[in-house]
This record gives sequence, C-alpha cells and structure tokens, in this order.
Amino acid sequence: MGGTVSRHRHGYRHAVTSDSVARPATLRWAVGLLTGEAVALGAVTVYLAYQDLTGTATDLVSALIVTGFAGGGTVLLGLLARALWQGRAGARAPAIVLQLMLLPVGYYMITGGLGWLGGPLIVLGLAVCVLLVSPPTTKAFGLD
Repeated sequence: MGGTVSRHRHGYRHAVTSDSVARPATLRWAVGLLTGEAVALGAVTVYLAYQDLTGTATDLVSALIVTGFAGGGTVLLGLLARALWQGRAGARAPAIVLQLMLLPVGYYMITGGLGWLGGPLIVLGLAVCVLLVSPPTTKAFGLD
C-alpha cells in the first residue's frame, strides 16, 4: 500500500490507497489472521447461541451475556480487519489491544489443562502484533 497520507474529515490519519499499489505482505497476513479470528469467534458465537436456545438453563442471563460478548468480539474483529485493509491507521492500536488480550486467555488455558489451545492462541496474538508493528505495515499507514 502506498500513496500519500491525508486526513479524513474526522481528523483520523489514513493512507490513501489505489488498486494499482499492493499492500505489504505483513498487512495482508495480519488482516487475514484477524479475519480468521473473526470467523472462528463467529462459529463459537453460533454454538453458544444454539446452546442458549436448546440447553437446560442454569443461569440464562449469564449465558446470554457470554454469547453477546462473543458476538460483539466477532463484529469488532471483523470491523478492525476491514478498517486495516482500507488503510485506516487508527484501527491498528485497537487490533493490537485485542491481540494482547489473547495472552492471558492463552496462559489460563494452559494452566487449566488446555495447552493444545492456549499455546497457539498466545502465538497467534503475538504474531499479529508483530505483523501490525512491522516496518512495512507502519510505512503503509504513513506512520514512518
């Protein structure tokens, strides 16, 4: 992604892109991984909604809150992936924060006996953070 940096009407910086200019591989990978996370969390949300509708309700309010939280995370990850793809530099920090949230989740999964899932979550979170702060991605956003 190249081009010049301009200010959006709301004052946010974003790189002006054209279809002829390719985005760097680091940004493409980061957006792809974020999109994959959104799809996976969406599948979890569908499963939770199914369980809410068909399962025996021990605490329905808590179950609905967890399902809503997963649904909100799905939407947020998808919106951030789209904003990053469009070259909006302001989406980078929230995406990094979400990825850093995977670190304690992965840690507690490992200590709880789910290392097969917790370990990859930690690696995924760190990998996306590295991709988002790498020099090619930073340059693509005009944040040299």
